[in-house]
Amino acid sequence: MTVDIKDYPLLAQVNVPEELRKIPQEQLPRLCHELRDFLLNSVSQSSGHFASGLGTVELTVALHYVYNTPFDRLIWDVGHQAYPHKILTGRRDRMASIRQKDGLHPFPFREESDYDVLSVGHSSTSISAALGMALAAQAEQSGRKVVAVIGDGAITAGMAFEALNHAGETKPDMLVILNDNDMSISENVGALNQYFARILSGSFYTNLREGSKKILSGVPPLHELASKAEEHFKGMVTPGTFFEELGFNYIGPIDGHDVASMTDTIRNMRTMKGPQLLHVVTKKGKGYSPAEQDPIGYHAVSRFDPTSSSLPSKKISKPSFSNIFGRWLCDMAEQDTRLHAITPAMREGSDLVEFSKRFADRYYDVAIAEQHAVTLAAGMAIEGLKPVVAIYSTFLQRAYDQLIHDVALQQLDVLFAIDRAGVVGQDGPTHQGAFDISFLRCIPNMVLMAPADEDECRQMLYTGYQFSGPAAVRYPRGSGTGVAAQQTMQALEIGKALQIRSGKRVAILVFGPLLQACESVAEQLNASLINMRFIKPLDTDMIHAMASSHEWLITVEDGAIQGGAGSAVNEVVLQQQMGCKVMNLGLPDQFIKHGTQQEIHTELGLDSAGILKRIQALL
Repeated sequence: MTVDIKDYPLLAQVNVPEELRKIPQEQLPRLCHELRDFLLNSVSQSSGHFASGLGTVELTVALHYVYNTPFDRLIWDVGHQAYPHKILTGRRDRMASIRQKDGLHPFPFREESDYDVLSVGHSSTSISAALGMALAAQAEQSGRKVVAVIGDGAITAGMAFEALNHAGETKPDMLVILNDNDMSISENVGALNQYFARILSGSFYTNLREGSKKILSGVPPLHELASKAEEHFKGMVTPGTFFEELGFNYIGPIDGHDVASMTDTIRNMRTMKGPQLLHVVTKKGKGYSPAEQDPIGYHAVSRFDPTSSSLPSKKISKPSFSNIFGRWLCDMAEQDTRLHAITPAMREGSDLVEFSKRFADRYYDVAIAEQHAVTLAAGMAIEGLKPVVAIYSTFLQRAYDQLIHDVALQQLDVLFAIDRAGVVGQDGPTHQGAFDISFLRCIPNMVLMAPADEDECRQMLYTGYQFSGPAAVRYPRGSGTGVAAQQTMQALEIGKALQIRSGKRVAILVFGPLLQACESVAEQLNASLINMRFIKPLDTDMIHAMASSHEWLITVEDGAIQGGAGSAVNEVVLQQQMGCKVMNLGLPDQFIKHGTQQEIHTELGLDSAGILKRIQALL
């Protein structure tokens, strides 16, 4: 069943924002209703990020209605909430292709549209980018307006505060909209979020304000005095004080689902000078009851029936690598009370839900603060605890300095469980875990492991935990290979590879779960097959043995070739002047776009057929 735009007569008139601005303002509520319904019916058929977009329908309409986009700059933070933006900016008829190979990008993407000013995927970048654009507009005297939309989850990151601090000093004309829905992907955490929630959801401020207005409404002078007192009181108890101390003119909070009020407010703020902050309160999943009740479950969805009250149950034939980590973490915590787990806002994604319930006093969700997460672990390790940092590969990039200076340099006992390593799939280039091998293996004191299957993942996590110093286990997104993870845990010998098959002429050295794809290749070529297991330290004895008895060494990894595990093998071959030839297979020197994991591996020649074809071409 396809979505027929004829069922949305007002939305059908809006192909680009210029056409939106021709619609009378009194018709905007109807447009929002059609837009929300179109979003529901299109995403339910195509899959994608869902609940966040439902919550920003009115905000998106109001912004494009008031601002002259794309001349005026509209920057979305992260981009989960940007589906309504895509629909209104010329991509409505392609929404069925979103997140699919060669289809629409899952986030705002500069190559896709002039309306996508900043390519995004990681959070908390919008205010910095908007400030840069606002300063440029000021220098050029172009008259261009700049707006950044950031969520109350994303604003907890240090980078957002750095940008707010700088904007308050430089004071360009810009608008920051705080989209406050009390959610990021998971539930928001932290003191700032608790402050917002306590003030805005509590009845004390609201009742005092409304009660005083009713009592004094018949006495004009006193009513005016009460209004002034209300503003003074508001300054003491709402987040406005905080932002105004940073140099922003704070307005709000206002109802983010009242499109008429928001349009009027944003129109007025567009003319204001200096940095402005508009606090908008919205509801994630707005207008679709199941998503309102379960905004975490409906954050990103597969295809579903919108008439049903729940998402279809997922068919799980094999546990994911994330599941293996979550189970290991609980098992290890039962054995060792020193274990403490840290995550930067990825409780569900990293499978920490059970741990967070069973070991609440040893669980820390630090919000979107990757740098803090790593140095927090360093502090724990200094005091004799055993911290485990559960973090996505691409998110670890944001804490690289802390990893080097605060952990590795001091040889601290921290284990990094690196999820989503290698090709991630439909979230595209901002989320592909392509670079962790390259940026980790050059750091002294690090041990870096790549499991080929579920049991090896469990044993490597145990190995890294027992190791005295910084260690990391990188594992992919999604289901495992079907190998059962043994309950018994045993530390592997550090830096020791495992020979799977003996052959002639060609030795295939595999780092990680692509081992399964290489097994049939080795059989067909009568090649030797090595599960390298350790990227650092390398098993140089195994490399030397294979190089001395084979014509070709073929390295295979689900990571960037440049500086990757294969490059480490090249260094050993060159340093020891081995007389064999080497070919490296992995991710090419380009950003990997979206598609399923299988589609991307096939396109890049990293499935069985592709690996076999490339080796046969050499021979």
